[in-house]
Amino acid sequence: MKIGDLLLENPTVMGPMAGITDLPWRRLARAAGCALVCSEMISANGLCHGSPKTEKMLASRADEKPLSVQIFGSDPELIARAASMVAAAGADVLDINFGCAVRKIVKTGAGVALMKDPGRSQKVLTAVRKAVDIPLTIKLRSGWDTSGRQALEIAGIAERCGVNALAVHPRSAAQGFTGNADWSIIRQVKQAVTIPVIGNGDVRTADDALRMLEETGCDGVMIARGALGNPWLFSQILAALAGRAPKAVALSDRFDLMAAYVDACVDHYGEIHAYRMLRSRLGWFVRGLPMAGRFRESIKQLSSHRDVLQRLQAYHRLIIGETGC
Repeated sequence: MKIGDLLLENPTVMGPMAGITDLPWRRLARAAGCALVCSEMISANGLCHGSPKTEKMLASRADEKPLSVQIFGSDPELIARAASMVAAAGADVLDINFGCAVRKIVKTGAGVALMKDPGRSQKVLTAVRKAVDIPLTIKLRSGWDTSGRQALEIAGIAERCGVNALAVHPRSAAQGFTGNADWSIIRQVKQAVTIPVIGNGDVRTADDALRMLEETGCDGVMIARGALGNPWLFSQILAALAGRAPKAVALSDRFDLMAAYVDACVDHYGEIHAYRMLRSRLGWFVRGLPMAGRFRESIKQLSSHRDVLQRLQAYHRLIIGETGC
């Protein structure tokens, strides 16, 4: 799949998730074979006003490249300035959020609110396209209802404004993340534009990814919540695309990756912040394992690097003893 002048090595893309797709998480996804990782949603306003917390979200490393950075906003001039900052920071792709349905975002006219304001959408995209030369993408929903009419309208505007690819999450603003994604809308958008279309929504297995590609004709598959605690999904999709049976994740590999994730979080955030986050995040990796609830309880009071590793090792030994694996 090619986005502008960027040729991706395979059709898998990591979806942006607020508070989740930070540098440590993106590095896991990239190491698992994801062709393009994406930042958390970053405020254009925060970037332009020099927020240190917002600027830290632009931190990147060579081993996660290529990187897409997603920004949100509704003021054409402001978002164009933020886009220039993102490009200057070394992003390979700039993505604009047209899909966030969180109330505090929508009330500012950003996120999915742009989908019911075609005029402003065009002004935003025109301003950003003039401001940056790197590949430009947008991520949108079906719209404010389930018909997909707004997705088709915004997709057409985006193509005319020079956007290089679209990611379509076919749930309405009202749905949020509930209900089922209507993949037929992805197919409609793909048939309506000539730029690459990336499908998103309800991809939890390698078979789901293959089925989405076949049913919609989309050029790529974006995985977000389906990869939480399961970055191996990307490598499993690649195996399926190559005609191989996806491999199950070995228990030792799971715990090795959890330990590496701990190290990456501590390196990026420092110990105090990292341990606070890991109290919930490590629980993602043990879903479906024996006595996972006991492990999640045990990590609620993480206090040191040694403490984290000891609890991981203890849980690993407990599972081995329980299952005989």
